Amino acid sequence: MIPRLAGKQPKLFAPTRKGMRALAAQVKASRPETIVVASPHNLRLDRHIGIVLSENSTGRVTEGKNLIELSAKCDVDFGRRVLREAEGLNLPVVGANYGALEGPASDLAMDWGTIVPLWFFLHENRLKSSILIVTPSRGIPLEQNFEFGKVVGHIAEAGTKRVAFVASADQAHAHKKDGPYGFSREAAAYDKKVVEAMKGNRLSSVMKMEPAFVEAAKPDSLWQLSMLAGVLEVVPMEGRLLSYQVPTYYGMICAGYSLPARTSIRRSS
Repeated sequence: MIPRLAGKQPKLFAPTRKGMRALAAQVKASRPETIVVASPHNLRLDRHIGIVLSENSTGRVTEGKNLIELSAKCDVDFGRRVLREAEGLNLPVVGANYGALEGPASDLAMDWGTIVPLWFFLHENRLKSSILIVTPSRGIPLEQNFEFGKVVGHIAEAGTKRVAFVASADQAHAHKKDGPYGFSREAAAYDKKVVEAMKGNRLSSVMKMEPAFVEAAKPDSLWQLSMLAGVLEVVPMEGRLLSYQVPTYYGMICAGYSLPARTSIRRSS
């Protein structure tokens, strides 16, 4: 998706790249001071949602001899408010730091599920927004990830900062027989349900899918989408599907949510 890493296959992810750049334009227009990224590939905490409280996050991704690197300041104050409110609701959350307690050495690695969207939103836009990385959990009920999203929405809505929420993930991973997860008919069915939920502005409907169906489709997205659905429960926004493709063995969707045009846009997700 990132041209610098595409090598000899720049066209393979072209629809998703176009979708990401459309999202980046939306992010740039909304000028967020903080971008909350829900990623499936950062902290994998057993039955707990992680909230990264490091002062910094730095990441790198390589593809052959090509390399991208990105660093961002973390919004620790916003993260601590999310942590306190979620704890008050008895949600299974953990605050996490790495290295030093504070300062430049307080730096938790930025995973690929974080750096890829931020490459478009921060690097290509030349924005200096702070970030907050949160990590959904697959070991707790979906409803708790949803409730956590509501916490993020409430704090963003009550504050004065412009906040964007990014649910980062690929969709079903079982589209190809020769892929690492094999083929399952449920993969296409799962992606279709997500696309329809986005088109119909009823994202929370994805939470009704049966666990066995989800396991067969092997998505990375359901838990982050549940958080986003929680945000939308508090801050109703209009969705727009920008792209969908199956470039290899997994599906990829770009969709943007923003406040109705009649409202002064303070936040987008």
